[in-house]
Amino acid sequence: MQEKPLILVTNDDGITAPGIRALIKIMNKIGDVVVVAPDSPQSGMGHAITVDNVLTCNPITIDDGPQLEYTCSGTPADCVKMAISEILNKKPDLCVSGINHGANSSINVIYSGTMSAAIEAGIEGIPAIGFSLLDFKWHADFRPAEDFVKKITLNTLRNGLPEGIVLNVNIPNEEKENIKGIKICRQAIGVWKEDFDKRKSPFGKEYYWLSGQFINKDKGQDTDIYALESGYISVVPVQFDLTAHHMIQKLNEWEL
Repeated sequence: MQEKPLILVTNDDGITAPGIRALIKIMNKIGDVVVVAPDSPQSGMGHAITVDNVLTCNPITIDDGPQLEYTCSGTPADCVKMAISEILNKKPDLCVSGINHGANSSINVIYSGTMSAAIEAGIEGIPAIGFSLLDFKWHADFRPAEDFVKKITLNTLRNGLPEGIVLNVNIPNEEKENIKGIKICRQAIGVWKEDFDKRKSPFGKEYYWLSGQFINKDKGQDTDIYALESGYISVVPVQFDLTAHHMIQKLNEWEL
């Protein structure tokens, strides 16, 4: 009998979030699953790691599935590091992160704890995918995404990923019959225009709530934003080598 792949599952919304519970059920149909996820929401943590405090990681049972689960006090990147170094007795065949409640397309990939967990796995040489659904609601419906998540996962296990590459998958918030398919895309150029809501406490101390508006600066039809707005699932190959290789020759021409 062929050995099942070992799949590490994590997220940034916390181990009890409906998104990761849906992802665990899908992965249980594919391989042997170990979950190491934050004990509380960690959205927007980016690639932060815990260096100024202790970390805890404890086994937990949330449902009656066959997976092994651990809850970690750290960030999504901490969870991957902890899983690889302390929990797993061998390197996983795949790491999947999500399913995130909300988009991680365009520049959101930089801030995303979901994608940072996938990138951390990629740094460790593990093929990895971050999945996100364009619905921020806690009780979002992940069922329309299930078959697509399974298809992308199986293809990744079958074909592998080059070293240094992970996949950023975003899924439109549509009924299954309205999802037109899967598009391979590039990351759209976009920014957040921040809005700080300034308030004052009953004690007279000023404080702020951060909000903002996403501005798409990219009119291309090959981007993740365009694919999502057109009803497609976007798949963007992401690299964590941030070197701007095209600038090296130009910088060598400077008088430094």
